[in-house]
Amino acid sequence: MRSVFLCLLLPVIALASWPQWRGPGRDSLITGNPWPGTLSGITPLWRADLGEGYPGPIVSADRVFVAETKGAKEEVVRCLDRKTGKQLWENSWTGSLSVPFFARSNGSWIRATPAFDGDALYVAGIRDVIVCLDAATGKERWRADLMDRYKTPLPAFGFVSSPLIDGDALYVQAAASFLKLNKKTGDTIWRTLKDGGGMYGSTFSSPTIATLGGKRQILVQTRTTLAGVNAEDGSVLWSKDIPAMRGMNILTPTVYKDGVFTSAYGAKTYRFDVKKEGEKLGIEQAWDIKMEGYMSSPVVIGKHAYLHLRNQRFSCVDLETGKTLWTTSKAFGKYWSMVAQGDKILALDERGVLYLIQASSEQFILLDEKKISAQECWGHLAISGDELFIRELKGISAWKWK
Repeated sequence: MRSVFLCLLLPVIALASWPQWRGPGRDSLITGNPWPGTLSGITPLWRADLGEGYPGPIVSADRVFVAETKGAKEEVVRCLDRKTGKQLWENSWTGSLSVPFFARSNGSWIRATPAFDGDALYVAGIRDVIVCLDAATGKERWRADLMDRYKTPLPAFGFVSSPLIDGDALYVQAAASFLKLNKKTGDTIWRTLKDGGGMYGSTFSSPTIATLGGKRQILVQTRTTLAGVNAEDGSVLWSKDIPAMRGMNILTPTVYKDGVFTSAYGAKTYRFDVKKEGEKLGIEQAWDIKMEGYMSSPVVIGKHAYLHLRNQRFSCVDLETGKTLWTTSKAFGKYWSMVAQGDKILALDERGVLYLIQASSEQFILLDEKKISAQECWGHLAISGDELFIRELKGISAWKWK
């Protein structure tokens, strides 16, 4: 481990405007001034070279945090000045693995997007390690090697699920389970949803907070099971098996009213409703349709879900009825990270193409598109005010949208 401290006397960092996976509400929905109807006003601010990686950037009022894999053996976290892209600090540790052969074409780099609470940055290393860093200096506060703590097998695809902060707790899907940690110390508060680890111990989906059936809970999607978990004691309030090819349940489950919308690779798209059953909660399937999501978590606007599919088409689904309202005939890339504001959606294709889409239940309306990177872009798009932050495979760029 090393730390480079270039600015020790910086002011306290303001709360981030893009603090975690999929933004402030973990749902890729943001507010603010209405977006323009064209991408012609997007201009570059700066770009910084990085090692390879999938984590999306974290953005605060004055800083940008990024994570990468360097030299196929070291994981690195950098803090950059938001205005200039210049590095303020760096920290690193040893951490790498090789994913299964059928997934190797997309690399074996660090995957999970960090989480930031305005004071500390929580970074998931690929070998089921959580590292807590002081956001002002980059100094390590604590480290939790969860694979060592619970003697679980090496996760086949690495630590993929992005950490979730709630109050004084940090929730992570690692060590072949779902855990609640004390965010100040890294100590385990409880552990639940245990599985055998190894191939199925690498959860792809990321947890989120929801109130369903009148009960606030943590919504969790493992490789095989969708569940609501009691945040206080880790008890499973309800659960539902979700079949998927090779356990590829990747999407972050999306809340709609008292229900959950999700879609599975090699299976179907569903809406489930959580209901009170006496003093307990139960789950019922409202509908399913023959449509397959893949890696791209949907956005929900009103009663409509906008979903990028396994076949690389884009579709709109009525969440009340399960009716598919439209699906594009055009195929796009393999992955979209999407952010929505009002009735517009920005979608970043893994090929480096940015799309501006009018959210319409009647038809697909593409307002504009712009090639924004020559590299692959698997990290989630981050937006703060009128600025966009694009995580390229080997770099990060900042853009102004006038």
